[in-house]
Amino acid sequence: MRQSVEGLTPGYFALVMASGIISVGLQLQGFRTLSLAVLAVCGGAFVILLVLTVWRFVAYRGAVHDDFMDPRRAFGFFTFVAGTNVLGVRLAMEGLHLVTAVLLALAGLAWLVLGYVVPWTAVLGRDERPVVVSANGTWFIWVVASQSVAVAAATIEPVFDTGRRELALLAVTSWSVGVFLYAAAGILVSLRLMLYPFGPEELTPPYWVSMGALAITVLAGARIVEMADAPMVAATRDLIAGLSVVFWAFATWLIPVLVAAGWWRHVARGVPLRYEATLWSIIFPLGMYAVAGIYLGRADDLPLVGLVGRVELWVALAAWTLVLVAMLRHVVRTTLRG
Repeated sequence: MRQSVEGLTPGYFALVMASGIISVGLQLQGFRTLSLAVLAVCGGAFVILLVLTVWRFVAYRGAVHDDFMDPRRAFGFFTFVAGTNVLGVRLAMEGLHLVTAVLLALAGLAWLVLGYVVPWTAVLGRDERPVVVSANGTWFIWVVASQSVAVAAATIEPVFDTGRRELALLAVTSWSVGVFLYAAAGILVSLRLMLYPFGPEELTPPYWVSMGALAITVLAGARIVEMADAPMVAATRDLIAGLSVVFWAFATWLIPVLVAAGWWRHVARGVPLRYEATLWSIIFPLGMYAVAGIYLGRADDLPLVGLVGRVELWVALAAWTLVLVAMLRHVVRTTLRG
C-alpha cells in the first residue's frame, strides 16, 4: 500500500472526471438509477483519491517534488481541478448548489495556483533544453481544468441572486484562457511529434485529452450561451456559440485519428493492452464528447449534434465499465494481495 501511494500518478483524478461526466450524461438522458450508481463511484473515488493524495503530500514529499519537476507528469495535477468541478456539476443536478459552489471555490483556487506553479516547475524552471521533447497529451489537461471552471461557474450562475456577474465573468474568462491554452498546447505537442523520435510506447492514452479538451470547451461554451444576460455574456455570446460549433467539428474529426493511432500502437506494433491509470484519460474524452454534443444540440438547436452525443454516451459507458473492472482487478492483484 505504501508503495502504491508513493507511486500514485498525479493524473488519477481522471477517474473522477470520467465517472462524473458519464453520470451527467445519463442523468440528462433520464437514466436516473444508472446515473446515481456511476455518481456513487465518482464520489467514492474522489474521497479515496483525496485521502491518498494528502497522504502522499505528507509522507512522500520527494516523490511529489519529482512529479512537479517532470513535464511528462506534472500537468496531471490539473485532473484534481477538473475532477472536483465535474463532481460539483453533477451534484448541482441534484440541487446541491451550495456544495457545487464550495467545490468550485476549491477547484478555482487550485487552478490559479497550479496554473502558475506547474508551468514554472515543469517547463520554464528546468535547466534541460529543449523541454518540448517531453511534451505529451497530459499538457491538454491544463485546458480541461480551465474549461471545467467555466462549466461549474455557468452551472450555478442562474441559481444565486448575488454574485451572478462575477460568476459570468469567471466563466467567460476561464473559457477564453482555455481556448488560448489549447492553441499553445497543440503547437508544443505538435512540435514534439514532428521534431523528435516517436514510437508506439510513447503514444499513451492521455493523447485522447486533445479531443476531450475540445469537447469540454464546447460544453463550457454551450453553458455560457444558456446563461442569463450579463455584460461579459452579452458581449461574447454569439462569438462563443459560433466557436463552440467549430470546436465540436474539430473534436469529431480527431476521433478517427485517435482510434487509428490506438490501432497502430496495439495491433500493428504489438504494444500490450493492459490496465494503467492513464486509461481514464480515454474514458473522460469519450464521455465529455457525448455530453458536449447533447448540450450543444439543445443550446444551438442542432438535433444531429445531439443525436451523435446520445449515441456516443453508450460507447463511453461501455468503455467506462471495462476500464473500471480492469482497475478493480488490478488493485486486487497488485495492492491488496501484494
